[in-house]
Amino acid sequence: MDVTRIIPGIRAILTFSSTGPIIKYVNPDRLKKEINNEQDFINGLNSEMGIYIAAGRDEEQIIQKFRNVQSETGFQRGLIFIENVGLLGAGNSWDEADHFINQYLRGTTVTFIEKESKSARILNKVVIVTGGAQGFGKGIVEELVFEGAFIMIADVNAAKGQAVVDEINRKKGKNHALFYETDVTKPDSVIAMINATVSEFGGIDVLISNAGVLRAGSIEEMDEKTFDFVTDVNYKGFFICTKYTIPVMKLQRRYNQSLHMDIIQINSKSGLTGSNKNFAYAGGKFGAIGLTQSFALELVHSGIKVNAICPGNYFEGPLWSDPETGLFAQYLKTGKVPGAKTIEDVKKAYEAKVPMNRGCTPKDVVKAIYYLIEQEYETGQALPVTGGQVMLN
Repeated sequence: MDVTRIIPGIRAILTFSSTGPIIKYVNPDRLKKEINNEQDFINGLNSEMGIYIAAGRDEEQIIQKFRNVQSETGFQRGLIFIENVGLLGAGNSWDEADHFINQYLRGTTVTFIEKESKSARILNKVVIVTGGAQGFGKGIVEELVFEGAFIMIADVNAAKGQAVVDEINRKKGKNHALFYETDVTKPDSVIAMINATVSEFGGIDVLISNAGVLRAGSIEEMDEKTFDFVTDVNYKGFFICTKYTIPVMKLQRRYNQSLHMDIIQINSKSGLTGSNKNFAYAGGKFGAIGLTQSFALELVHSGIKVNAICPGNYFEGPLWSDPETGLFAQYLKTGKVPGAKTIEDVKKAYEAKVPMNRGCTPKDVVKAIYYLIEQEYETGQALPVTGGQVMLN
């Protein structure tokens, strides 16, 4: 029995007014109590509400059994035991879901105090952010989690990814953000990350496909290996992440037709206009907008919007501002900006190319993310966030 084909359906049934619970899963092997029947389960309950679901022939029958019991009891938050599947804690936050489970397993009654919630537009949304360990991705994660989202950071950089999670959870509380080491070019890696997201949070509301790499160079200079690397991450990675996320989203929509979910690709202004000696990056970004439009047409009837955001340059990020390897330092050394004597001179020259006279920031991108999530009538769009540097024709 595949729990990833059960839990999102249950979460969808428990979602009202676009706000669903966070569901934490415990498999039978980890249960410290022996539960052989409904009475065993009921005897272990304290103050929390719980429902028992008998074994079913398949995932669909189990979800339907849950729907029937939920309709009869009005169950919204508490414990769900599914025979031969395991124990689920459904709460208004990960902390509350975890609290229900621990209270049951320990046989104690403890009062749970919910922390003040944030904005409804992202409250309790489960969001995957690929490439969330640094740069734009890290900034997006930090903004969303402090507005009430639950985040899975998927990144190849385990040290940086875990450091971001640890910092967030110290400030926000246990497991508002989780990290899973993920290579977006490898299907098995992406599938494992998605399964972990469902097991810890209960479903997926938003996929932010942000992972990306840049390797510049002229046509003569660039070898095929480098070209393939850039294309695999920036183009193929978006396809792989979308391919294995949509079954979860479709399952949620199947059991709650009011749900709208989002896939948002963090693209670039280089996806809207060519980039000199940066063709591998620009080509992958142009291609990803083609994927965005095509995915949007295919998934619109499944309640899934697919859009792209095309940010301008993040001058404060490590790609540009690293004092040793950043582009500002490289351009200073190569004399790309005539008359520049310091890194700050180079930065000012690039800021002057932007009508709003500054680079793009994660907050600018997050505002675009909020817009795309909140609106219900746009899909397949590439939204520029460039300070006027690139304007649509």
